[in-house]
Amino acid sequence: MKCPICSKPTTHAFRPFCSQRCADIDLGKWLSGDYAVPSRDPEDIEAAAEAAEAAGDTSSKSH
Repeated sequence: MKCPICSKPTTHAFRPFCSQRCADIDLGKWLSGDYAVPSRDPEDIEAAAEAAEAAGDTSSKSH
């Protein structure tokens, strides 16, 4: 099995990764939203639009 981050062979201690470094890189991707799954649920789309609108309102008030 190859490490999904760097393609080196995996080690038992960090499987499915080859090292703690690659495991940490993967965790960082999850935490930053790089692995987000897009949704087509209308409620999710509405919530995202409202959040974007609210973020826009906040930035315009601070200027």
